[in-house]
Amino acid sequence: MAVVEELLRSEADGAISFGNHKLAQKAKVEDYEHAGDLLKVKTFREITKLEKNGMFLYESVPGTSVTDFTEKENGVEFTVEGDEDAQITVGLVDDTEYQVFVAGKNIGTMKTGLGGKLSLSVELEAAGEVPVKVEQV
Repeated sequence: MAVVEELLRSEADGAISFGNHKLAQKAKVEDYEHAGDLLKVKTFREITKLEKNGMFLYESVPGTSVTDFTEKENGVEFTVEGDEDAQITVGLVDDTEYQVFVAGKNIGTMKTGLGGKLSLSVELEAAGEVPVKVEQV
């Protein structure tokens, strides 16, 4: 299982891993420096939330554990794990279309609104780790 014991860590390839969907109590890490940015994570079994430089980047309900989260010029990519199916929201570019892939399958094109948020559902119950990729069209 991919629970992130440190709650937030930098990976050797420049990605980050964060969240712990097994925690019964809320936990957070603030002012974590990564690649010149300040990150903040709040996590427990009910919600996982990540901010970068005070701006929204990721949220899941219920909580999830995320590994190899990478922001790219044209989107994001990560692997997610949880005990239940999750509603995941990622912060991207305003008013932009994205192609979304879950577990290697193209689930379609989605468009962000003025807030730049894109929401998707991921079936996690008994699925183990599920790769998610969101690319600008």
